[in-house]
Amino acid sequence: MKIALWWARRDLRLADNQALSTALARARQVIPVFVLDPAVLNSPEAGPKRVAFLMGGLRKLDQELRARGSRLVVRHGDPLGELAALLAECNADAIFAEEGFSPYARQRDARVAECLPLYLTGAPVVHPPGTVMKSDGSPYVVFTPFSHKWKARPLPQIEDILPAPQWIPTPPEVEGPTVPEEASLPSTVPFPREGKHRDYAPSVQPSSLERETDPFPPGEAEAHRRLGAFARVDDPPVHRYAEMRDRPDLDATSRLSPYLRFGMISARQAMADALAARQAAPDAGARQGAETWLTELIWREFYTHILYHFPHVLEDSFRANLRTIGWEDDETAFAAWCEGCTGYPIVDAAMRQLKQTGWMHNRARMITASFLVKDLLINWRWGERFFMQHLIDGDPAANNGGWQWVAGTGTDAAPYFRIFNPTSQGKKHDPQGAYVRHWVSELARVPPRFIHQPWKMPPEVGASAGCIIGQDYPAPIVDHARARERALAAYARAREAQ
Repeated sequence: MKIALWWARRDLRLADNQALSTALARARQVIPVFVLDPAVLNSPEAGPKRVAFLMGGLRKLDQELRARGSRLVVRHGDPLGELAALLAECNADAIFAEEGFSPYARQRDARVAECLPLYLTGAPVVHPPGTVMKSDGSPYVVFTPFSHKWKARPLPQIEDILPAPQWIPTPPEVEGPTVPEEASLPSTVPFPREGKHRDYAPSVQPSSLERETDPFPPGEAEAHRRLGAFARVDDPPVHRYAEMRDRPDLDATSRLSPYLRFGMISARQAMADALAARQAAPDAGARQGAETWLTELIWREFYTHILYHFPHVLEDSFRANLRTIGWEDDETAFAAWCEGCTGYPIVDAAMRQLKQTGWMHNRARMITASFLVKDLLINWRWGERFFMQHLIDGDPAANNGGWQWVAGTGTDAAPYFRIFNPTSQGKKHDPQGAYVRHWVSELARVPPRFIHQPWKMPPEVGASAGCIIGQDYPAPIVDHARARERALAAYARAREAQ
């Protein structure tokens, strides 16, 4: 081929990019292009922080391309129309792109492939959907056997990772607008109830917390720096991951999820480093740490497979016998949860971390989700949508899978009767209250013995700490013990109704 387009989507990197490498091998000149798709940017789930992270990643990618004799051509509009125009403009022969597996990505690519020469190669996962199947050809719906079959397939090693190209020959005459500094997004979005008929609750306006600095610098270089600091250094943190990963008060995780979400580093690269760290482990504990991180990466792939084979999970519970739960959907309680004002410190700290940074520790995600669904008896889809609006790493497959796991409605779900106690979870995973104190400033001076149940402080202790419950910090909006019984009864009724 004389000229080919490399259509970047969720692979904003140059290293280990199979679509780009294929384009460079097949064509004499390659034009990198990104299409700002209104269907995605104007979606109710297009969170401003995630879009800003994307735009920053595009600017970084353009810088790396310019250092290699190329540049990123940015177009705005329907991908089919924009790509067709660009093909005609530069007389290109083909389009190369990494395959996508969400319902929208599959529909979009099918439309493009019907009209244009689109070649899909590479994937945002190590083993694409359809390659990890049961012996009868059906998809796995339970994680453990899926992970066994997944591990039995060839796994990427460090030597398999493709280096970034040193030079990308690009025609000089191709023009395109620069990456915009900001994207135009709706200021408020609706929260859907369960099922196909969407009965909307009122939107929650962004708070002042959202104006704080974003702690995730975008770009491929930052992704590699983080992976290196987590898995490649002497005595790497990954070797302690198994024992420390549930501590939101510690910096004990990779914080790579936003970079994996946009392909600023490949899943193959992360997997290869996990396997190398496991191989280099000096003892059983260190090996378990690397193995545990590898398992978390496989969970990400599992949820991608689930969404591919069962796309209806984005609209409804996977388990049919839990589609009729009598949700209470208290809008005032939902707003308190969104703002981090529930009166339960670990929940409020996590929600404020989310709104301020666009990220939340995974243990905290489970705690806050359980509180919304089980303690407040609010439809899990309200929380799923809110997370997508705020998470920089918001991914339809992983986010949906996580929420359905907590709600007990998913494929490989937690038992419906598992209900996290927010107080005991706080005591166990934030033992000194450092996480709570960092994110909930009202509780900064509360003594350790009361940090996870400040409503038990004697009035004189609260006064000394500058935190009067009901005045400076809210009293619990729900009694956990009673809420637990209410949730169990609601789930039981739904199961019995089938």
